Amino acid sequence: MPEKNPNPPYKRIATEEAWAPQELIKLYRQEIETKAIGEPGFHSLWGFFSGTSEKAQAHGRRIQDLGELRLKDMDDSGIDMQIISLTSPGVQIFDPKDASAMAIRFNDELAEGIARHPDRFAGLAAFSPLDPANAAKELERGVNTLGLKGGILNSHTLGTYLDDEQYWEIFEAAEALDVPIYLHPNTPSPQMIEPFLKRGLDAAVYGFACETGLHALRLMVSGLFDRFPKLQIMLGHCGEALPYWLYRIDYMHGHISVTGRYPDVGPLKRRARDYLLENFLYSNSGVGWAPPVNFVRDVIGPDRMMYAMDYPWQFVPEEVGELEANLGLDAAGLKQFFEDNARRVFKL
Repeated sequence: MPEKNPNPPYKRIATEEAWAPQELIKLYRQEIETKAIGEPGFHSLWGFFSGTSEKAQAHGRRIQDLGELRLKDMDDSGIDMQIISLTSPGVQIFDPKDASAMAIRFNDELAEGIARHPDRFAGLAAFSPLDPANAAKELERGVNTLGLKGGILNSHTLGTYLDDEQYWEIFEAAEALDVPIYLHPNTPSPQMIEPFLKRGLDAAVYGFACETGLHALRLMVSGLFDRFPKLQIMLGHCGEALPYWLYRIDYMHGHISVTGRYPDVGPLKRRARDYLLENFLYSNSGVGWAPPVNFVRDVIGPDRMMYAMDYPWQFVPEEVGELEANLGLDAAGLKQFFEDNARRVFKL
């Protein structure tokens, strides 16, 4: 097994690392007991991770920690800094107004944790997407007052996607602030989850990519980036497979958009591929395998691909050494992937 370089000429910044405050975990457990919301994907995922198994208990300790346990895991993995965000689905399963109040509390708590270890932690602001005016205000407060580096959107909110213009205030704010929105996976929405559940395909194994890739394409096809051309959306997991589909997405959308076949699909100002190349950023979170990382670097561009571990959902301490050994990059390329892109994008 390759050993990580203990003193590389760069810092290793992990850009999609999860956290959950104790209050949120308590609320999740209440929902699992009462099923008041009845979101099947949430119950599949958090029903297990709120349980008593050794895996669930270890995960619970790690995801709630903003101190010594997290720092030790980072040190053991060779990670110098984490960009931390509220774990999926964040506040997005709760009533929108209540969720806005929660987001304020949780962003304050995250900022306090960052302030205790400012050389090791940075963070993204949570918000309530279906309360768009307050969501935009909270993103602005998170960036301008708390020093957070962008926003975290845990994909759909109880089956609602943000390609509808009534929710676009948050994207307008992100563009004005010049910060990215990280489009993090959620389990498939109630409309699409049923075929995934029986065979355990609803979460990270496949469902996350299907659901989040769908959301990203809905945003693109809606004309969001024509309205906000400088907006940057970040995708993890090597782009939720969209870079692999780049040619076909571009070809098919180009034909479909001029036929009038779909009332809500018209021509865009640029080719579909251009949005994926210019308005999306990418991390390898959860994909500690050189071939797809290099594919995204080759197809999208090395300046748009950066490192993430997906801690603690996928905690693999040896991942850094394996990637450094197998990516085939020189020192400058490794520095770009592990450090430089993240510093530029998140203004670290």
